Amino acid sequence: MQDMNPLLLQVFRSVVWVYSVITFLPWYFFSGAGTNLERARRIKARSISGHPAGPYRAINSQEKLVAWLHPGVDSLDKVFEYAARKFPERDCLGTRQVLSEEDELQPNGKVFKKVILGNYNWLSYDEAYQTAKCFGSGLAALGQKPRCNIAIFCETRAEWIIAAQACFMYNFPLVTLYSTLGPTAIAHGLNETEVTHIITSKDLLQSRLKAILCDVPRLQYIIVVDRKPTTWPDIPRGIMVYNMDTVQDLGSKPENIDRRQPMPSDIAVIMYTSGSTGIPKGVMISHSNIIAGITGMAERIPNLDETDTYIGYLPLAHVLELSAELVCISHGCRIGYSSPQTLADQSTKIKKGSKGDTSVLRPTLMAAVPEIMDRIYKNVMTKVEGMSSFQRTLFVLAYNYKMEQISKGYSTPLCDSLVFKRVRALLGGNTRVLLSGGAPLSAATQRFMNICLCCPVGQGYGLTETCGAGTISEVWDYSTGRVGAPLVCSEITLKDWEEGGYYSTDKPNPRGEILLGGPNVTMGYYKNESKNREDFFVDENGQRWFCTGDIGEFHPDGCLKIIDRKKDLVKLQAGEYVSLGKVEAVLKNCALIDNICAYANSDQSYVISFVVPNHKQLTVLAEQMHVRGTWEEICNSTEMEKEVLRIITEAAISAKLERFEIPKKIRLSAEPWTPETGLVTDAFKLKRKELKSHYQEDIERMYGGK
Repeated sequence: MQDMNPLLLQVFRSVVWVYSVITFLPWYFFSGAGTNLERARRIKARSISGHPAGPYRAINSQEKLVAWLHPGVDSLDKVFEYAARKFPERDCLGTRQVLSEEDELQPNGKVFKKVILGNYNWLSYDEAYQTAKCFGSGLAALGQKPRCNIAIFCETRAEWIIAAQACFMYNFPLVTLYSTLGPTAIAHGLNETEVTHIITSKDLLQSRLKAILCDVPRLQYIIVVDRKPTTWPDIPRGIMVYNMDTVQDLGSKPENIDRRQPMPSDIAVIMYTSGSTGIPKGVMISHSNIIAGITGMAERIPNLDETDTYIGYLPLAHVLELSAELVCISHGCRIGYSSPQTLADQSTKIKKGSKGDTSVLRPTLMAAVPEIMDRIYKNVMTKVEGMSSFQRTLFVLAYNYKMEQISKGYSTPLCDSLVFKRVRALLGGNTRVLLSGGAPLSAATQRFMNICLCCPVGQGYGLTETCGAGTISEVWDYSTGRVGAPLVCSEITLKDWEEGGYYSTDKPNPRGEILLGGPNVTMGYYKNESKNREDFFVDENGQRWFCTGDIGEFHPDGCLKIIDRKKDLVKLQAGEYVSLGKVEAVLKNCALIDNICAYANSDQSYVISFVVPNHKQLTVLAEQMHVRGTWEEICNSTEMEKEVLRIITEAAISAKLERFEIPKKIRLSAEPWTPETGLVTDAFKLKRKELKSHYQEDIERMYGGK
């Protein structure tokens, strides 16, 4: 935020000071502000060995790591049964009714599908439980056997969770695949796991699966979660297609109720990671792994109970979303379904004037990947730029004032209701905790979320290989750039990495490769023994550990900060090490940049970058420089390339990047990078290998044809 006129700031402070004096004492005692600051400053984890390398455990699990929520509830079918018994009548899963759909012509000639959606229709916990039970029984009647894999390839919706719960109940290991994986990767996952049954949606069957059915010879049954159509003419012979309702009816017949309960050590999910390198790997996750992971996560969400509402819109094939929804189910919360295209009133599929999902559902809890939060941040900031100077001044004053207050542990009810209420309404106005995971969140975006959305951001760190659990920052900890202390189910050790120069003896903070241990560490990769030996190990106490390849440092209060990644480190010609991830994280804060991939060749002396520019910002810059043409022509202009490089270089210098870390040449990309393009994963992490081959010609050009 820009610096303010000191006189204006003084006037603003005086008004707020008078208000604060009148309301301070009653507010201080009722809100627990003093306790919040105390909590934020206290030590959250410490090394149980006394050595700086660790292992580090949360203060409340120093003696023993926590493995389950309730004694005896040791498999996922029991978790759901427990919730259905405790909250039978409460809302469990909600879906909005589609009232109408229409095509809307855009000024550029493209046609967008717009929808008008009604209210949420809810299934109670008991109804969801009974539906899952019948569906599982129906799958068994169709020949699905316990401990034999079954696949789900479907968008995030209520039927996904019902199908998953059915598989957990009947001990069918569930193979999950991202809906954006390419055809080869999908066929690889289905063949490797030898599935005979797959659960999917009519859209994905038409657009993705149909083309590869002949490449998956074992497949016999396709279950479509949509009610219509009921007949599928052009499906290869030997494959039967059923609707979910038909399978449920089959399962509700009295002769088809028998089921074999899973053991805690049985595989619950084989989750294919989108993988930023190579072909996707299937991670084997047991019932006890997931239960340990969700126990650790739930402990970091204060006062989590059945009065909470969660909005589900991230891919359920991603460990962050699946874990978050299972946390909610285990506590009786309600889950309303959404999608990135219908999330807010301004979302692409919502017809102008009608309400997006957050406005209707008004969730209290939400998970988001940094990509989505960066988008909200940039949109709001662009709107602020377009305000009248009085409104903008008021906004900046309130922003700076609130930043100062929350760093002292105080809240700002006046600013919240007068200035930030409209920004908060973007997510429905009720959000009390935002969970961030999947990639690092920039300090600017995190602060913006804390201030403008008036809710804390729990930044987490975890991997598919650890059930998404590892660390989550506490809600009263407003520091940025850290991922919090280990969860009560996990412990972390730092391993020296000589090549990168990271040691546990480093001052002021111990640094090294993050090794994660605990009951949430998964059983390894499916049919990949060599990779398992490389990445997993069991210690002398029989506990499993995963070597993450990420580099972290522990702060004195026991919180972890991710500072590097082994694979992102490149040694330049002159011997300097450059962390590509660090360069990207710094430059992503630049308003001109929507996405960036830094690249360096070891036989070269400098870094280059591929940049996806922000459409609005670059267009404005082009106008200022009198560069005209289509979007592609603007991006291909050498003049624009030079100007953007100049702005990026300034940003890099002010962020204190080393001279050799600053990109010397860039390529502007007119195409955004989405999971569909195959250049980023579903969590929007860069796929460096694919980006390298995509921009091979540009790399050669930028490195002078070498």
